[in-house]
Amino acid sequence: MSSLGVIEAVALAASALTAGAINSMAGGGTLITFPVLLLFGTPPLVANATSTLGLFLGMGGSFYGYRRQMDAVRIWLRYFLPVSVIGGLLGSVLLTRTSNEQFARMVPFLLLFATILFLMQGVVRRLVGLNGDPSNHHPHTLLGAIVFQFAVATYGGYFGAGIGILMLASFGFMGLSDIHQMNALKTVLGALINVVSAVWFIHSGIIDWPRAMLMTIGAFAGYFLGSHFAQRIPQARVRGIITSVGFTISGVMFYRQFMAH
Repeated sequence: MSSLGVIEAVALAASALTAGAINSMAGGGTLITFPVLLLFGTPPLVANATSTLGLFLGMGGSFYGYRRQMDAVRIWLRYFLPVSVIGGLLGSVLLTRTSNEQFARMVPFLLLFATILFLMQGVVRRLVGLNGDPSNHHPHTLLGAIVFQFAVATYGGYFGAGIGILMLASFGFMGLSDIHQMNALKTVLGALINVVSAVWFIHSGIIDWPRAMLMTIGAFAGYFLGSHFAQRIPQARVRGIITSVGFTISGVMFYRQFMAH
């Protein structure tokens, strides 16, 4: 691995801090750290793995920030935890064995669809009468959410940009209405997806350790600040931030695909 220069070190730390803050509120931080790593010459596969590890290790700040919300979402973990682990591992294995070009073409559409779902979830929830207790859901509804989470986890293991937005959209349709509880659940499941990915990437030997450790420091601060800031502003504003992030990320990725052709 190449040595770190001062400018690159500052850029990586700043990108990780920003990504951590965005991930704690909405998700999509990978789309900040990944391009910065590429900008300084890190190979794409190594950049993806290094970004995953750096942001995962920094998640402790977000766990601490959402510690008061964990009890309220614990019941959901029994449904979503197993598929998150299995899907995350599957996606990671696929990444190290296949090209991500074909899957990358799907990402802008997936993110745009999820952001629209997130924007409309309150209206749909009122129309169908959903609530936040999984025991009150029709088995087919709950099964659909579990399958969707498996798909999100597989994508998360493969690349991971925007999985937070996808999970928030799913949680909203399942009836969770408190954005801070949704963020807490997203943080736990995102960590599970990333930990199995990180372990596989370490096993595969594709981590740039100096850059990963530097990004961990920035990400920890970003997750901590983002999780605290998100809980000190009105929920409507947090939802507005999340929606803006989703449309921005999908717009950037559509633009990148257009320019590539």
